Amino acid sequence: MAKIGFIGLGNMGFPMATGLLKEGVDVIGYDISESTLIAFKKQGGEISTSIANVIAASDVIMTSLPSEKAVEDVYLGEDGLIENGDHTKIFIDTSTVSPKLNQKLEEACHKQAIPFLAAPVSGGVIGAEKQTLTVMVGGKREVYEQALSIFKIIGENIFHVNEQIDSGTTVKIINNLLIGFYTAGVSEALHIANKKNIDLDDLFSMLSVSYGQSRIYERNYKTFIANNNYKPGFSLKLLRKDLEFAMDVAEKNQLDLPISQKLLSLYKEVEKEGFGDKDMAVLYERVQKQSELKEASK
Repeated sequence: MAKIGFIGLGNMGFPMATGLLKEGVDVIGYDISESTLIAFKKQGGEISTSIANVIAASDVIMTSLPSEKAVEDVYLGEDGLIENGDHTKIFIDTSTVSPKLNQKLEEACHKQAIPFLAAPVSGGVIGAEKQTLTVMVGGKREVYEQALSIFKIIGENIFHVNEQIDSGTTVKIINNLLIGFYTAGVSEALHIANKKNIDLDDLFSMLSVSYGQSRIYERNYKTFIANNNYKPGFSLKLLRKDLEFAMDVAEKNQLDLPISQKLLSLYKEVEKEGFGDKDMAVLYERVQKQSELKEASK
């Protein structure tokens, strides 16, 4: 298999890159965090302190980055991927960015004849660790076929949406819009149960065999709410960012989504209150605190 360069060894990138290592793939990693590079080397990976060296040593370069700015800097910045790439390399971005940025990167890659795929993933840190991610790919079919063996290592459910570069991103944005609704619904529903003295473990057992069941309910309750631990697997501020992408798509296509707009306003408000760096499931804690404040003001 081709040698992989992996840029961005954060919450998602690190387990994806180490998953490749477990399957015997040669991986050279790059991250701005020195401690992360040391940890990756301990896992058997090769490390580099420059993007240019990663490109020179790799056949396929994958990126997993936390923000649009980080993606733009890595791809379009001075001494970045596109400046140092050529037609012999394949670039794959697994970050969740706006469709507009997907298009911008594809155009820049096309000018240099560099094959490029936008392949956002879903499944969270747990999915990355278990190599069970869902991968939603936009881009040329022939490039997708060349990269398919890599996707099959990091994920379990692999989809080539179509050749439009932002098609996978659009599916990911829809997915995360639904996650935003589910997370809010779980938070308020469990608050009702608390007020009516219904045991939350019992509620989960009952709803797990009813139509109220959802994977987000299971994730948020079992991993975070039940343990009163909101160390981020997927932070609330990242979910807010993805909801903004969804609203940007709606505006560009002249879609009226009033409920989604109100949902985005909610997440913006909660982030401003200081919950942004915690896992999105912390919305449950915020619902409780708001209720307590309302009762105290009576």
